[in-house]
Amino acid sequence: MTDAMRFEVLGPVRAWRGDVEIELGPPQQRAALAVLLLQQGTPLSPAQLVSALWGGAEPRAAVGMVRSYVSRLRHAGVAIESAGGGYAIRTSALDVTEFERLLASARTDPAPASVLRAALRLWHGTPLAGLNGFEAERVRLAQLRLTAREDLAAADIAEGRHGEAAAQLTDLIAEEPLRERPRELQMLALYRAGRQAEALEVFARAQRLLESELGLYPGPELREMQRRILAADPSLAPAAKSHPSQLPPDLPEFAGRASETAALADALTRSSASVPVIGIEGLAAIGKTALAVHVGHALARNFPDGRLFVDLSASAEPLAELLHGIGVTDPPTSPSESAALWRTRTTGHRMLVVLDNARDADEVRPLLPGADGPAVIITARRRLYGLAHAHWTKLGGLSRPESLTLLERLIGTDRVRREPAEAEALAARTAGFPQVLQAVGARLAARPGWTLAAAAHRLGRPAPGAPATPPECGAIEKPYESAMADLPPAEARAFSLLSSTPEFSVAAASQILGLPLGDTAVLLESLADAHLLDPSGADRYRYQEPLRAFARSRAAESMQRV
Repeated sequence: MTDAMRFEVLGPVRAWRGDVEIELGPPQQRAALAVLLLQQGTPLSPAQLVSALWGGAEPRAAVGMVRSYVSRLRHAGVAIESAGGGYAIRTSALDVTEFERLLASARTDPAPASVLRAALRLWHGTPLAGLNGFEAERVRLAQLRLTAREDLAAADIAEGRHGEAAAQLTDLIAEEPLRERPRELQMLALYRAGRQAEALEVFARAQRLLESELGLYPGPELREMQRRILAADPSLAPAAKSHPSQLPPDLPEFAGRASETAALADALTRSSASVPVIGIEGLAAIGKTALAVHVGHALARNFPDGRLFVDLSASAEPLAELLHGIGVTDPPTSPSESAALWRTRTTGHRMLVVLDNARDADEVRPLLPGADGPAVIITARRRLYGLAHAHWTKLGGLSRPESLTLLERLIGTDRVRREPAEAEALAARTAGFPQVLQAVGARLAARPGWTLAAAAHRLGRPAPGAPATPPECGAIEKPYESAMADLPPAEARAFSLLSSTPEFSVAAASQILGLPLGDTAVLLESLADAHLLDPSGADRYRYQEPLRAFARSRAAESMQRV
């Protein structure tokens, strides 16, 4: 039962079971819970709990009060064990435990900034707020937090975020004006940002403050930083950015794709002098970018020289972006010279390059590295022909178990498992399309009172002319509208008109469209290349259900306009 609960002490003492907060009672009862939590599973006798709560000034009935607190907390759902004649709480879901674990992890991480940020996000105010006592623990935790904030500023400076670090340190100095390390770090951040005069003024202010408040001179570290800045010490210059990390964050709810991830990882890490070029093709919003990013993060250790990411649909100069990413600040104006420089600078480097949303081979070809260069992942709605040595993976919908796993992450495991048949039906209806599951899951999460059976009747596009359209319809259909906009008129017409039936033959489509068999076959193959239809046997094609619902809505709207 304990593992189903999570606790906070880095702020007011609070507890949750799932998303529901537990009422913990009056302050002294919360204090009893806090004492047990901070013991991290070590049992305390009633007498020890009394001593911790009242510090020698306990009331006459203190032991009885402690037992009453324990009983009430148990009744509220807190799993307090009776052990060794005393009480204990064994849980790993305690924010201070996670905070200290992250601090330890940051000490060995080569790029600790993200770990330290995660640790500091666990804080929600003064530790154990509103409770008497605990002063020694508050002081200890406050010192750990101060050190973590300083370490984060140092990590940001090391990673080139000088302006951000300087701003954070200004706040820290205002809170701790006599602490010297934040001023030393701020001097370094300002100097690296090209603000030498401001860096030296930080030292001057520190000197005046320390002399007036304590009659002291700045310590050796602060004086050494001043000396090095005055001497323009070359070692203070920013380190060259040799290990870019441009991938977007991995999706926290990413589910499934285990076989695809394994196959891509194997292809990207094979030992060969040739450049692995992997293509992921599939329908708009099927999860191509999410998979590429997920694989990139999973294989981060295999690409120690960096990971680059360019969205080709949004970039005006993708080759210039790539060159900037590897530290070329003034790339050549000639496209051929830029491409040659890109190949030269990346030869022999263990890097990963993700080229997202590619439309044709011509825009990708100049971006490919030379022999023994970075590995490449390309994502595209259609397979790009004419790229030598590219190996393509077609991405379809999630499998049924993967769809259910994603649904559980979106609306909760208990809710899915209460209605297994309805959950299966909902997963089947979405065809495993991630953006459909995401939109449906968001709608269900916003309506915790809906059963899945009721949701199955209420979700979906209404009939044409209805006074309102559910918001999830727009989220589901926007990628399909984009895909349909890319189609020639004849293909867009066929995609809409053929949706009266979920599956059809080439001959049946020929009759509906009024086209010769040969022209119809070519047209249907083109729709299959765009992943808007699926081949389902010799001369047969079918719609996935979300696509058919979209196509039927477009056909109905066309009929209304006529």
